[in-house]
Amino acid sequence: MQKTEISQNLKEIKATFLNPDCLLVAVSKTKPISAIQQAYEAGIRDFGENKVQEITEKASQLPDDIKWHMIGHLQRNKVKFIAPFIHLIHSVDSLRLLKQINKEAEKVNRTINCLLQVYIANEETKFGWDKEELYSFLLGDEINSMNNIQIVGLMGMATNTSSEEVIREEFKTLKNLHDTLKKLPLPKNVEMREISMGMSSDYLLAQQEGSTMVRIGSAIFGFRNYN
Repeated sequence: MQKTEISQNLKEIKATFLNPDCLLVAVSKTKPISAIQQAYEAGIRDFGENKVQEITEKASQLPDDIKWHMIGHLQRNKVKFIAPFIHLIHSVDSLRLLKQINKEAEKVNRTINCLLQVYIANEETKFGWDKEELYSFLLGDEINSMNNIQIVGLMGMATNTSSEEVIREEFKTLKNLHDTLKKLPLPKNVEMREISMGMSSDYLLAQQEGSTMVRIGSAIFGFRNYN
């Protein structure tokens, strides 16, 4: 894809945003350094990756002011590689993973921002917390000892379907859960302010339902090459 195409795509996407304060995270997985550089030159500073090896390689070659977002399923034994620089981990799908993030963050003397990934889709391939697990954890004692993580909101992935009705309902579920949690007496290291939902195909729908950050890849960079 030519430089002008990426720049033009970003311009057109931004022009359609229903909420100008919604953060655009450019999903650069499988894309070359040159494409990320072009998006960077067009003003993007937040980039999302779903593989640890890819994000660490890219981070070492690109400008220091880029904010890297981990959006894919994260294995506990890989957390140490991104702990020194990651801006936000969207895909915290279990208590065991959160404990590992806290442990690795402590080693590098950082506080790592996290989103708790909630299971909202009707698909077995998706990961995440269910409603009961969330309430139990956020209102329990264990979280109070995690001094090197800051939970800033929730993330959800809708069902892979062409049904707008299904997707909208799943987004509503996440927004309602977020708003309910926000009213509770939460620990000092929890602040419900972000909702990460919506991708290239449904980001406008997500914004209608209250998303504060959308993860857009193919609409910016074109379709991915997985070879």
